[in-house]
Amino acid sequence: GAGIPLVHSTPMPFDNYFDGEMPDFHWFERVLDDSGSGLNRPAAVIVETVQGEGGVNVARPEWLRALADLCSSRDILLIVDDVQMGCGRTGPFFSFEIAGITPDIVTLSKSIGGYGLPMALTLFKPELDVWTPGEHNGTFRGNNPAFVTATAALEQYWADDQLQLSTAAKGRRIGEIFANLADSFDGVSTRGRGMVQGLVFDDPGKAVKVCGLAFDEGLLAETSGPSDEVVKLLPPLTITHDELNHGLSILAEATAKVCA
Repeated sequence: GAGIPLVHSTPMPFDNYFDGEMPDFHWFERVLDDSGSGLNRPAAVIVETVQGEGGVNVARPEWLRALADLCSSRDILLIVDDVQMGCGRTGPFFSFEIAGITPDIVTLSKSIGGYGLPMALTLFKPELDVWTPGEHNGTFRGNNPAFVTATAALEQYWADDQLQLSTAAKGRRIGEIFANLADSFDGVSTRGRGMVQGLVFDDPGKAVKVCGLAFDEGLLAETSGPSDEVVKLLPPLTITHDELNHGLSILAEATAKVCA
């Protein structure tokens, strides 16, 4: 829709990809500053602060700040994809707030509709917004009911800090259960932030089996990561504590059966 072929992009390593000794942006900086590297300076960098489909990989605040500084110093736009992780999923409304950065462009969707209705927003810094009304298109642009429910959600849930505090508390609860499972079974670890948490299996087949057993008991969870090795838990932000504990018990039992 924007007239740009999808092949005009290049994937880059995420945070903690290297061995911990090589500076995170050493390779990227090198090819950007070397006119013979073969890599043209990109118009923008697009990043998820927490990779959802990538396997619940959480970028450190210092890594995000370094990325923002790199982009700023080389006149590259920074775009944060907050489609899954925005709207309070990690705690604050925007997932990047914890890093103290200000992206040039932010994409929002999913929960922004407030009631499960399709909707998406693209936020620009004013000086970057060169679109005319209706010039760009997309599948989740929104409709009148979605605008109504989205407005109601913003006014209801973001009038104070209660949703953010609730998300933090529920996230800690998920983290506790997942940490206990990781301590109890070999080849299992956990990672996440707020109410996006992942249970990571060294054997990807076990993650698939856990999701299958959980589904049989009425719990819908999905796998993510390059090899589907992560059970990704993404419950509704409005879930009650009783509902959350019930779902976690199903997941814990499924994990115990698969890993026993």
